[in-house]
Amino acid sequence: MSERRSAQWYGGDDRNSYIHRAWMRRGFPADAFDGERPHIAIANTASDLTPCNAHLNEVGRSVADGIHRAGGIALNLPVVSLGETQVKPTAMLWRNMAAMAMEEMFRANPIDGLVLLGGCDKTIPALLMAAASVDLPAVVVPGGPMLTGTFRGTPLGCGTDVWKLSEEVRAGTLSSAEFQRSESSMIRSRGHCNTMGTASTMGLLAEVLGMTLPGIAGTPAPDSRLLEAAHATGVLAVDLVDQDRRPSAVMTRESFHNAIVALAALGGSTNAVVHLLAIAGRLGIPLTQDDFDRIGAGVPLLVDLQPAGRFLMDDLYRAGGLHAVLAEVQDLLDPTAITVIGEPLVSALGVAQVYDREVIRPRADPLQMEAGIAVLYGNLAPDGALVKPAAATPALLQHRGPAVVFDSVEDLKARLDDPSLEVTPDSVLVLRGCGPKGYPGMPEVSNMPLPAKLLAEGVRDMVRICDGRMSGTAYGTVVLHVAPEAAAGGPLAKVRTGDPIVLDLENRRLDVDVPAEEWAAREPSAEAARAYAAPARGWEKLYVDTVNQANTGADLDFLLGASGDKVARESH
Repeated sequence: MSERRSAQWYGGDDRNSYIHRAWMRRGFPADAFDGERPHIAIANTASDLTPCNAHLNEVGRSVADGIHRAGGIALNLPVVSLGETQVKPTAMLWRNMAAMAMEEMFRANPIDGLVLLGGCDKTIPALLMAAASVDLPAVVVPGGPMLTGTFRGTPLGCGTDVWKLSEEVRAGTLSSAEFQRSESSMIRSRGHCNTMGTASTMGLLAEVLGMTLPGIAGTPAPDSRLLEAAHATGVLAVDLVDQDRRPSAVMTRESFHNAIVALAALGGSTNAVVHLLAIAGRLGIPLTQDDFDRIGAGVPLLVDLQPAGRFLMDDLYRAGGLHAVLAEVQDLLDPTAITVIGEPLVSALGVAQVYDREVIRPRADPLQMEAGIAVLYGNLAPDGALVKPAAATPALLQHRGPAVVFDSVEDLKARLDDPSLEVTPDSVLVLRGCGPKGYPGMPEVSNMPLPAKLLAEGVRDMVRICDGRMSGTAYGTVVLHVAPEAAAGGPLAKVRTGDPIVLDLENRRLDVDVPAEEWAAREPSAEAARAYAAPARGWEKLYVDTVNQANTGADLDFLLGASGDKVARESH
């Protein structure tokens, strides 16, 4: 066995080694620093201000028990935590900061391996980005979804039903008092959103990437089997260090291929695109947004889960879980991709069974035949834009209509419900200034509310276009991640109200039908420019100055790639 990395801190009899050991001698066994026992950091995103992750301290204790059982030293390492429902202006602004801080702490400390505890939307992506860049042996424990709450006898999907109920209030079909009463029913237990939102998607895809103990992803947060699997993950973490199995050996090009197939079959969040691209960028894997269309577009949607379907995450777990879904599309998976246990992902699928064919549909009878993320190009999106057909109204995916343009989120809120707003069901709502630079941070606002007067007429979906993101719990015919964004000089800044917009899913096009000469000569909107104010200092300035566009993952340009785990100099 080669020297433990932690021995670089604790081995020897000089002053620095003395300092490293002495300050850690607070109840550890005598052999904790002899170089034989691996030191495993439990990177813990538990926080009272990240409510979806608040239970991870309990999960971490089970992980620690497993580490100790296997002969390792367990070390709790609180890391930056991002509460999707809490932080302003948007959690996406902080994903790269969290990943950068995690990476530096993983590298700077005397640890041999990592267990990554995440759940809420940005926490698992940030942990995986950091782990990829430092490339120490690592394994993920997803925190799991909450149990399903009910309101007036009806199951509630977190996020998805917030959007639906709030629109019913605006339409006058649900009272504000009833809407407020549903609030205490929405969040029934510990855990993250119970729809196929970003948190559920990234927890499941962490397993498809090979970075979890097989079978853990999707286990509901209150389920005692999560603690059992967390304990087993602690045991596994010690073995990962002994085997020197690192993220770069697990998350390969083939693993990302499988993640894209799974994303489509699950009906997962569009946010997975920016997260998977960012993780791949840390590993040096040449993944592009076009791969999502090429690999995933023809994959059938098999999971009947909100927002694309009817059921919720504890139904998916009851029906057979992730492995049952993957078994249905096993022929589309790359069989060479391995997991952290060193075996192919597909090797665990032979015993998978489906226990409820309403929740997990058979391949021959899918919810939708072709449900993967579609990538559009055109004079409105030279570097691409995304649409999620599984969450859209099919009839609107071939559409032509006049633009109704909003220069900022504030402009949208001020004018959307104005009775004098010139808008019809055929109009295309365009919101700009919401990209990585323009907001900053790329908020989840692309699924714009519909104008109140159209809601009153019974309209429940329209084509919407934005350079921001939308919640994975959201639904509708939404074109998003338009690149380049308006604030980075993208053509979205030139669109005017009344311009004919053409959405053509079949031909993967998104265009404004304006004569080429006029379009080339047109100046960007002065109102849009006034709505954007460049940050003067701090993280926001660093972010805006260095962030890449959505089509490459919206990571910071200087964080692409990896620096490894080596630390060249001593601390004293």
